Amino acid sequence: MTIRERLENEERKILCSYATLSTETGGRLAPEEPCIIRTAFQRDRDRIIHSKSFRRLKHKTQVFLSPTGDHYRTRLTHTLEVAQIARTVAKALQLNEVLTEAIALGHDLGHTPFGHAGESVLDDIFPGRFSHNEQSLRVVDVLEKDGRGLNLTAEVRDGIQKHSSGRGEILPAEPASRPVTLEGRVVRACDVIAYVNHDLDDAIRGGVIVEKDVPKICTKLLGDSHARRIDTMVKNLIFATLEEPGPELRMYADVYEALVAMRDFLYERVYEVYTVHADFVRAKKIICELYSRFLEDDAVFEKEIGEILTGSSREQAVCDFIAGMTDRYALHLYEKVFLPKPWMVY
Repeated sequence: MTIRERLENEERKILCSYATLSTETGGRLAPEEPCIIRTAFQRDRDRIIHSKSFRRLKHKTQVFLSPTGDHYRTRLTHTLEVAQIARTVAKALQLNEVLTEAIALGHDLGHTPFGHAGESVLDDIFPGRFSHNEQSLRVVDVLEKDGRGLNLTAEVRDGIQKHSSGRGEILPAEPASRPVTLEGRVVRACDVIAYVNHDLDDAIRGGVIVEKDVPKICTKLLGDSHARRIDTMVKNLIFATLEEPGPELRMYADVYEALVAMRDFLYERVYEVYTVHADFVRAKKIICELYSRFLEDDAVFEKEIGEILTGSSREQAVCDFIAGMTDRYALHLYEKVFLPKPWMVY
């Protein structure tokens, strides 16, 4: 018996009947020989962590554009917080913790520079629809490893594609809108739990709001500190689900409503207020001008991007390149392409 087979046997003994077993994966886009040490979902997790797109998350905006403080979240720290919360929930519910972690670590790989502002402008200028969910899937399927992709399992790909987005339902009932696995639904819920708490924490740290601005329903039902609010939400998700064991995630109505109220509060008082949003208006201009220049100038396209993947258009190649940029790279490239360089006279 290989180490992988021993781990697969342990899954059958430990996990609940609604968990996704590694041996029951829907497979990969291209068949591969199994690893003798790692399960299928372990391999997916490891591939994501070692990918270039994962490393770039450390320099992508979460809420505040290029914050100077050391303790503000980035897209990478957000990803790690989602993974930690989701693993806690999965373990308590006896779900596949490794599958949950793989989905969580990969869910934001397609995020643009400058946060949701970058996503919004690419959606406006790129022919067809752009969303970071779909782009995250494109990253793991096509863009990583010089166009070969990571060749992940169907369950991880599905969870990445169907994680939370904007103000959509946190626990959707419509099958087409939610991940097929319970592990994927855990990540979808924990993504929201993570960002409403850490974005609130960062907004208070940045002086955009103060603690007393938080709606009373949130402090009353969820708690009056970052730690208490996360603790309340996580326990609520776990115990409400365990109360009626089955293939559905649940939260008690009052806490769920408080979670939605906190998300709405963040949109109104943080994400869309001028002090935060003004920088992103300027960031949109950077993306628009880079996009146009790459389409119109063959020399710049050839120098910076160089090639178009088989089956892709020039527009798609430019969109992929811009979406993969970190904030600082986009700023540097804009300066390089558009701003004049001073003559050095000796």
